[in-house]
Amino acid sequence: MKDINLQITGMHCTSCALIINKAMSKTPGIKEANVNYSTSKATASFDESMMTEEKIVEIVKDSGYDASVIHGKEDAEKQAEIQKKEINKAKLMFLVSLLFSFPAFIIGMVLMWIGIEMPFKGYILFALATPVQFWVGRGFYAGAWHSLKNKTASMDTLVAVGTSAAYFFSVYAVFFNPALDQYFETSAILITFVILGKYLEARAKEKTSDAIKKLMDLSPKLATVIRKDDEGKKIEMQIKVDDVVVGDIIIVKPGEKIPVDGKIIEGMSSVDESMITGESIPVEKKKGDIVVGATINKNGSFKFAATKVGENTTLSHIIRLIEEAQGKKAPIQRFADIISAYFVPVVILIAIATFAVWLLLGKEFSFALIAGVSVLVIACPCALGLATPTAIMVGTGKGAKDGILIKGGDSLETAHKIKHVLFDKTGTITKGTPEVTDIIPFGKETESNVLKIAASIEKSSEHPLADAIVKKANERAISLSPATKFKAIPGHGIEAKINQKQYYLGNMKLMARCKVRCDDAKIRMNDLESQGKTVMMLSDGKKALGMVAVADTIKDTSKAAVAELRKMSIEVYMITGDNERTARAIASQAGIKNENVFFEVMPEEKESYVRKLQQDGKFKVAMIGDGINDAPALAQADIGIAMGSGTDVAMETGDIVLMKNNLMDVPKAIKLSKITMSKIKQNMFWALFYNVIGIPIATGVLYPFTGWLLSPIIAGGAMAMSSVSVVSNSLLLKYKKI
Repeated sequence: MKDINLQITGMHCTSCALIINKAMSKTPGIKEANVNYSTSKATASFDESMMTEEKIVEIVKDSGYDASVIHGKEDAEKQAEIQKKEINKAKLMFLVSLLFSFPAFIIGMVLMWIGIEMPFKGYILFALATPVQFWVGRGFYAGAWHSLKNKTASMDTLVAVGTSAAYFFSVYAVFFNPALDQYFETSAILITFVILGKYLEARAKEKTSDAIKKLMDLSPKLATVIRKDDEGKKIEMQIKVDDVVVGDIIIVKPGEKIPVDGKIIEGMSSVDESMITGESIPVEKKKGDIVVGATINKNGSFKFAATKVGENTTLSHIIRLIEEAQGKKAPIQRFADIISAYFVPVVILIAIATFAVWLLLGKEFSFALIAGVSVLVIACPCALGLATPTAIMVGTGKGAKDGILIKGGDSLETAHKIKHVLFDKTGTITKGTPEVTDIIPFGKETESNVLKIAASIEKSSEHPLADAIVKKANERAISLSPATKFKAIPGHGIEAKINQKQYYLGNMKLMARCKVRCDDAKIRMNDLESQGKTVMMLSDGKKALGMVAVADTIKDTSKAAVAELRKMSIEVYMITGDNERTARAIASQAGIKNENVFFEVMPEEKESYVRKLQQDGKFKVAMIGDGINDAPALAQADIGIAMGSGTDVAMETGDIVLMKNNLMDVPKAIKLSKITMSKIKQNMFWALFYNVIGIPIATGVLYPFTGWLLSPIIAGGAMAMSSVSVVSNSLLLKYKKI
């Protein structure tokens, strides 16, 4: 199976998207298709043995629309260009339409209201309305024809039928029966209103994709590389970032953006990685460290070798994830699609019935026509089609801005139903790297001397705990002594000589082996071990000199995140392969209930614990892990949340990726889901409420009581504003605090 992404042009409403979706879905070889009206994009999975990209593009074109394949960054920029052209085209159409319809409105309505009768009025209005009907409105006729060919109906059908009825009746009245009223200005103004609505909608929709545009703008355009000239001599040259290849040596100077992902081979600097991690404090970088494209070099200069370029960079991954998320439908969108599929044919029937009923009740033909046209025009389902995707676009964009990558509308919708959150311990609740937490000297020994001896011995060890002790000594600028005759004693610890003096560092078994009494230290050691710390005793073979405690400490945000989740009435659990004492100690520090701790769990067993919490679908469960050894559990959970600063594995695992490694983003992601779903429900309510109220009014039910019949012009204006209001309501999400 292969996936394809398409940019679609020419869609006017959600019904257009359904037409394309239907045409693609029923084609053999296409397994799955999804057309998103709000993003003007389509995605499809197809069997390469039966289908090609070119054939899929042809299917879209045969449906009456245009399509082009989207591949990468260049296409994303081309897509932004297409979007701009669509907006400019809608603007031009509106201005041309206004140029003809405004004089028609003055002549046909204003002069009539003030009692001035203009000579040749009908012919002038015919001349003004005709270009609007057939040049500005030609897109509606084309759309209606393609809908008819596909045995369905769309917004284009409603507008084409409604305005044509008013226009052709007016032609008959002016040229064949001057005693009848004409409605040229009505058809012209209707089309003008619809085009205005499309223009405003396109402008508003453009704003919903701001997050992707801003990310695209982060990438630099040029890179300074070292390459060989024609004579084989190495020289510096500036090239386009798109021309950088893996292995290129790139020079980055102070203040410049890093062009692509890579590894430093020379020099050092501090780099602002806030674009990826959200952390404002620059990160120190030296030889061997990884740098990420689009991050900003602060003060030093360095050279690095490109490891990921083009579509493989971290930034490209992020952009692709957001684009895919915005293209995927939320389950609630299916409800809107079902309504839209039946809505237009039902509206046409209501319009015909309205026209027929008023004629049967003895009303003149023009009255019945106006009522029927008003029903057709006011009932456009665009607002309903925009309700879900625009909110999802803004919601996922807002999340991306805060370092929360949500991989689709389905994930965004499910997240607000979460009742249980299961955290992995190492690297998720804890930092994932051991740190020295306590240094306790005995007798006349000092803390610095105990650390110096312990670090000098451990310098030769490859154990992770040894790294923590050496790192602590380096942080305190303690110079280490050379150690000789280093020996690791499995299950006990290590021994070595410093300045010909023997030292031992390890557990109580090692102390007993050396016949060193540590009775006074046992209480303190037990206390530290009850906190989940690993304690090592230091001895010179005669007496204990001190102890060093090392632990994988909890992250600064763990306790606050757990507290916030519990405040949201979400039950919090922790799972780990660690022993019971360490697990319970870490859980206690994080504020997780004792009975909610699963310990000594093998990685392959974590999935069954997720299933146990799900209780046959009774509760929605989120699993939070590092995206590597937690993959089965992340997949089993209703929502898998992967921690990781943009690593490949973290990006591909789980439904939500927390780029900052900040656990406070877990409750924030759930809150974002809640406010987005709330916005979708608001949009759907108002879109449906608008039609439930608008259609009966358009049929003229109020006429017997008020003597008032809804004008098609007002109906057109209301229809246009309903779509704009839904998109504008979605945009308010941007300013909502989470």
